[in-house]
Formats: sequence, C-alpha cells, structure tokens
Amino acid sequence: MNAHTRNAGGEDALEALTNLVGADIEACNRLILKRMDSPVALIPQLAAHIIAAGGKRLRPLLTLAAARLCGHEGERHILLASCVEFIHTATLLHDDVVDESALRRGQASANALFGNKPSVLVGDFLFARAFQLMIEDGDVEAMRILSEASATIAEGEVLQLMIQNDLAATEAQYFAMIEGKTAALFAAASELGGVVGQRPPAECAALREYGGALGIAFQLIDDALDYAADEKALGKTVGDDFREGKITLPVMLAFVRGDAAEQAFWRRTIEAREQEEADLVQAQALMARHGSVAETVARAESYGDRARAALEIFPDSQARRALLGIVDFCIARAR
Repeated sequence: MNAHTRNAGGEDALEALTNLVGADIEACNRLILKRMDSPVALIPQLAAHIIAAGGKRLRPLLTLAAARLCGHEGERHILLASCVEFIHTATLLHDDVVDESALRRGQASANALFGNKPSVLVGDFLFARAFQLMIEDGDVEAMRILSEASATIAEGEVLQLMIQNDLAATEAQYFAMIEGKTAALFAAASELGGVVGQRPPAECAALREYGGALGIAFQLIDDALDYAADEKALGKTVGDDFREGKITLPVMLAFVRGDAAEQAFWRRTIEAREQEEADLVQAQALMARHGSVAETVARAESYGDRARAALEIFPDSQARRALLGIVDFCIARAR
C-alpha cells in the first residue's frame, strides 16, 4: 500500500467510523452529559465548555468500534467509552494548566476562561467520575486496564516536564513520554472492546497493540503539525510547543543534525527560552533543511503500519475496515 493510498480520505475515515457506531456514540454523549452534572454549578459549566469544544471523541470511538469488531451486543461498551472520554477530558484540563495554553481546539481553553484552580479541580472531578463508572461496570479486568492507563498517563506527563527544555534528552525518553501521555489511553480504549466482547487474550493483546501504535502515530503527527500546520486546521496556536520549549522529535532531529551555529540557536530558544519574533520561522527553516518534520511524519507512518498489522488477526468486517481507516485519518492530518 503506497503512502498516497494510505493517507487519502482521512476525514472520510473518521466519518465512516462515527457513522458505524452512530447510535452508540449518541448514547455515550448522553451519558457523558448526565454524569458531568453536579449541584456545584461551576463543574458542569466548565466541563461542558471543554466537552462541547468540538472534540472528535476519537478514544471512545475506538472502544465502541472495537466492541463491535469483537461481537459485543450489550451496553457495557457505552459506559466504558464514556469512562475513557472522562479520563481524556480530565487530562486535557490538567495539561492546559501545566502548558499555560490559551487555546484548545481553536477556542479559549478552560483555564484561560475560568482560571487554573477551577480547571485542575474539575479535572479531578472528571477523574473521579471515570472511576465511579468503572465501579458501575464492575469488571476487574476493565478496572485494571483503565486504572493502569490513568497512572501511565500521569507518568508520561511528569516525564514530559522532566525533559522539557533539555536538548540532551534521548529519543528513548521522548518515546517513553508519548507512550505514556498519549498512547496508553488509545491502547486501553481499544483493548476494552476485546474485554467486553470476551475475546481470547491474543485478540485483546492485538487490540492493545493497535491502539498503542495508533496513539504514537497520532502524537508524532501532532508534534510535526506544531511546526507545519496553519492554526485554523490545527485548532491551537502554531508554535506552541516551540514557545514552551517542549522537546519533540522534530526539534531533536534538527538539533542533532545541525551545525554549531544551529545548535546554539536551539540552546537559546529551547533550553534558555530566549525567543524573538522571527525565531519560529527560523526554527521551521532549520527543520526543513534537515527534513525533521518529514522524518517525524515517516516515523508516524511506520507506527501506522504496525497498527494495521495488529488487526490482521481479525477477519474482514465493517468494523475492522473502519478501524484501519482511522489509521489513515490520524496520519492524513499532516498531508
């Protein structure tokens, strides 16, 4: 399969997946709205702001589609998909505070609108709601998967803080960080479909491998887009990662391939955070010179191939085709 075939029609793939599980995602949305309610008015107000901000619901969609792939016919996947979205939304609220982000999906972030303290506390509330939903489901294996993912996400975020502004960080540290902060929830969301479908361990492991590889591809594309997208398409300010001094693969590749003067530029802008107006354009030019954005996208495509290969254990079906299409969607964002 060539790159063009693989990456054509990304948005169509997301639409196909959403249509496939349309009734389920609507039920999931209703449950999310119901469970984010609270007599403390600021909680539903702030939660509604971020939940209604145009998110794709990609992670719960993975749970719903994987459950369909595995022949589940009950309602458990609705509850667990809602749980996945609450965990994701909680981490977004916390991330935006840590990153001091002003935008989320092209709108004012919750912390910009409501302040840091309410954002952190409502994030805590949503985490707690997620664990209440897990208890309602009552399956120990589902609880194990989601609780482990929650801990791993937090570890990934702390690792990101540890390597921020540090150009001595290794690719191994970078990949450990994105496996934690992004891929862990993709992996858990996908594996839950096998659990509710009561599939054998090999199939559950395949779904976990699919979600994990997809999550790494997704994050690699995000990191590439921060230097290569227009703001309207990206839904956040281009160059945010650069301004925050985040160590991402495009930066790491440009730094190690640069000459002494270029490395001095990266040390000033990323490590010392001494940035001038023209520095982002200069950073983009250096990345173009060394092919670091293109290589980041190519690495994402190789993880996309791993995600596709993981699904080969399953027979052809509409659900399997939809999950394969989501790999195209995640990578086509960089096209």
